[in-house]
Amino acid sequence: MNEQNDPTNLIIKSYQQDEQMMILVFSQWCINNDLDPVQLYQEAYPQQGNNSELAQALTLTVPKAESSPIATETVISLLGLFGNEDLAFIVQQHRPSGS
Repeated sequence: MNEQNDPTNLIIKSYQQDEQMMILVFSQWCINNDLDPVQLYQEAYPQQGNNSELAQALTLTVPKAESSPIATETVISLLGLFGNEDLAFIVQQHRPSGS
């Protein structure tokens, strides 16, 4: 069987793509709410160094004026799905008033 078509590899690749999308949504939510995604990430995970996936996601974000709104609950739910409860807690703490 071709390694690329191996079901396990396809599942892993799909999970990684979904995780990258979650990081992008988090990053864009931060930009939309005038927050620094790197700072929030470091608040949640001070023991970790630079996150290359987060840095990559930041290159894909758009200015606040060009983005559609992203609900805080959506970000919190996505973070929870990927086991990022600490980051979800930080997002909750920085929730903009009225959202």
